[in-house]
Amino acid sequence: MAKITRSIRSKSRSVTNSRVKRPRKQAATKAAPARGAKKLKPWTPDEVREAFERFRKANPEPKGELEHLNPFTLLVAVVLSAQATDAGVNRATRELFAVADTPQKMLDLGEERLREYIKTVGLYRTKAKNVIALSAKLIREFGGEVPRTREGIESLPGAGRKTANVVLNMAFGERTMAVDTHVFRVANRTGLAPGKTPLEVELGLERVIPAEFMLHAHHWLILHGRYTCLARKPRCEVCLINDLCRWPEKTV
Repeated sequence: MAKITRSIRSKSRSVTNSRVKRPRKQAATKAAPARGAKKLKPWTPDEVREAFERFRKANPEPKGELEHLNPFTLLVAVVLSAQATDAGVNRATRELFAVADTPQKMLDLGEERLREYIKTVGLYRTKAKNVIALSAKLIREFGGEVPRTREGIESLPGAGRKTANVVLNMAFGERTMAVDTHVFRVANRTGLAPGKTPLEVELGLERVIPAEFMLHAHHWLILHGRYTCLARKPRCEVCLINDLCRWPEKTV
């Protein structure tokens, strides 16, 4: 019996090992084509300028779609907008900002009551905790005012680089580039500023976009991605820059 037992165990190990090896080989095969993907031809400076001149002509003063009353409510709205739509955030904040439009009023409202206002927004419990915490920090460390530096804003609970760029641009007129999912998609799909991370795309866009367009550039790109260069069915037939776009699958 001892010999039979060893034989069965040996066969079992052999079968198990062969099963472990096969998926590794398949995974490596699937990943291989991505390494050989063809790079898109870079845009020329003249093409970039032409694209943004068209955006400017079509919409000279683009506006962000998050409703707000001041830099503080803008900051709160952007924090709430993570993994949520602007429209959904606006529905929640219209009543909220009517009663809490300063850090002190937000603290007085309290986390529990804040949750009731924003419970229709995704991840509302975590976001309520962050909004109360950032309000307290603004009072404690910044005199109740939203800081005018990226580092200061990024130090606040729930606020990252994108949040800082949006607030600096919309509240203080800084020429920053906020990269959300729409901007990331447009920059990569068109070949305007390809990058594997939001930071790579942000820095790439800052390099290629002329300074005169930077104040409104991220709004133009966001709106273009939200309403024209859609994720699943891009509307190439009405795209302002379809002749400049490098996307191999464009339909015009």
